[in-house]
Amino acid sequence: MKSIKIFVAAIALATVSFGSFAQSVTAYGSHLDTAEARIAAKADEAGASSYKITSARVGNQVYMTAELIK
Repeated sequence: MKSIKIFVAAIALATVSFGSFAQSVTAYGSHLDTAEARIAAKADEAGASSYKITSARVGNQVYMTAELIK
């Protein structure tokens, strides 16, 4: 029983520590380049060292989501 409590506590702490570093941003644009430029601008404003695009949808406009890396 004690080992289960320790395991659950370790998972909870790991989840909290990883979640505090990740920040997600979204942007719209008429083209992929426009949306990516807006993501890059938001990353600069947030002080991120880089970003990773996690999704992009193209329709009448481009909708892009990215994770900021600090």
